[in-house]
Amino acid sequence: MDDAARRRNMIEAQLRPSNVTDPRVLDAMGTVPRPPFLPAQLKAVAYNDDDIDIGDGRFLIEPLVLARLLELAAPDADGTALVVGCETGYAAAVCARLAATVFAAVDPHRVAEVEERAAALDAENVLAVGAESALDGYAAKAPYGVIIVVGRVAEVPKTLVDQLAEGGRMVLVVGDERVGRGLLVTRVHGNIGQRAAFDAAVPPVRAPKPAPTFRF
Repeated sequence: MDDAARRRNMIEAQLRPSNVTDPRVLDAMGTVPRPPFLPAQLKAVAYNDDDIDIGDGRFLIEPLVLARLLELAAPDADGTALVVGCETGYAAAVCARLAATVFAAVDPHRVAEVEERAAALDAENVLAVGAESALDGYAAKAPYGVIIVVGRVAEVPKTLVDQLAEGGRMVLVVGDERVGRGLLVTRVHGNIGQRAAFDAAVPPVRAPKPAPTFRF
């Protein structure tokens, strides 16, 4: 089965049966291949319906969870989005098919890698920026119409809420190792609201590496 066929199978076997119906989201998910975001030994399982652990705190998010988050966020075709927690660049590359400009806040050491990978997939509207902690976001270009958090957090991060535009939407999974909920967070007339939309289990968002300490 070639990669295009594997993507179609992902849509028909994983996304549509779980009520992902937005044609824009389905088209974006069906356009961006997953193997380029994985090391060679994991490319064969790229379309598994599960998160794929890459190591060093990185993972390729489960297709269904990303599709649900994108459908909930409903990025505007002429808008700007911020994607955090996506250390591979995959979620940003998919979002690039839905928004005009996508900022991907990643580990500072992976900025060039993420941008090169996105450019190779004709997602040149992805701009990778360094963030010591994924949840710092990228305040320099805020506010954003859409913010997508790729990974689990314990609570809605105020730092990212502060970067959400009026009328904007942030989607994320909040919970612990046992259970999580996909949430939609909105800013309307300055008021912040949130709504739980679906159950989800994903790995945690990358935390900043602890500073080295000196011991006698």
